[in-house]
Amino acid sequence: MRNSTRSGVDPFIVMDVMEAARRAEEAGRTIIHMEVGQPGTGAPQGATDALAKAMKEGPLGYTVALGLPALRQRIARMFGEWYNVDLNPERVVVTPGSSGGFLLAFTALFDSGDRVGIGAPGYPSYRQILKALGLVPVDLPTAPENRLQPVPSDFSGLDLQGLMVASPANPTGTMLDHTAMQALIGAAHEQGASFISDEIYHGLEYEAKAVTALEVTDECYVINSFSKYFSMTGWRVGWMVVPEDQVRVVERIAQNMFICAPHASQVAALAAMECEDELQANLDVYRANRALMLKGLPKAGFTNIAPPDGAFYVYADVSDLTHDSRSFAAEILEKAGVAVTPGLDFDPVRGHTTLRFSYARSTADIEEGLLRLQRFMAERSVSVG
Repeated sequence: MRNSTRSGVDPFIVMDVMEAARRAEEAGRTIIHMEVGQPGTGAPQGATDALAKAMKEGPLGYTVALGLPALRQRIARMFGEWYNVDLNPERVVVTPGSSGGFLLAFTALFDSGDRVGIGAPGYPSYRQILKALGLVPVDLPTAPENRLQPVPSDFSGLDLQGLMVASPANPTGTMLDHTAMQALIGAAHEQGASFISDEIYHGLEYEAKAVTALEVTDECYVINSFSKYFSMTGWRVGWMVVPEDQVRVVERIAQNMFICAPHASQVAALAAMECEDELQANLDVYRANRALMLKGLPKAGFTNIAPPDGAFYVYADVSDLTHDSRSFAAEILEKAGVAVTPGLDFDPVRGHTTLRFSYARSTADIEEGLLRLQRFMAERSVSVG
């Protein structure tokens, strides 16, 4: 059978790394996972308890396409608690993870052939989902002096119909402050480009609170998920906030594309939002892990790193060590037993000289992983020398 040209998307390299790590574990090796952006913890206890209770009370079926009203209301209330933003819950759409939000946003906002700017390095699935929808991803190479975040001059004159940003960002963990967010939104609107803010790592901040685009404008799409801060990756539930005149547009697409987000996941998500003590305890682990990484990675020889303001990643420039990050990551897995992600996932042009390290797992894993990296790099230095 023939395939569409739209289906010619690139593989998600981190998933290939995960598979290689799985095979190594199957062969009896112990692998430290620094490749995948997945919390080492499960859903909060209150979430699983709420679901167990709901399952005893009766069957879980379809919800309305926009999501459980109670969950939409609770998400809207969170915007008041976190950002002092008064949000109408009617603007909240519950989605099958942030990935479902991307599909809905791109389908609602853009026509085939439209050009959408995305920062490089950036989450690779933006690029591939855009391609699969017949849209044109436009990489915006970001600069270290701009914290590897886009600035208005990066897309001046590029004739974009959309701009997507992420703060805290994947793979860098860098954040946009209010002034930078305002400048990007203003520049996008000036050229008639729709603005989409991926805020999936909000809540995972260490020194300053992340800025939501809704603090600047209502004329934007905001996408988030319960996967990261709420530690619910496998539940596939997220949300988006859209302007009031966009709600029915998104609702019609969601009805046909997904029917609804999983009812069980929505029940659990609502309860998870009340588990603040447990969630903050998880954050304390990430904070400790981040401190270990910032000390341990330079000790191993990874000295040129982006400032990780949030999320649970460190992005390292390894151009002094290799110009083939994929083979370097494979060597680290084979010889050190540590799985890391080559930067080619995030930046097709410059990613051959970068690696991403995740510190989302347990502190004991991070400590062991850093020791292994230090031993590996010391032995490598001797053999190269």
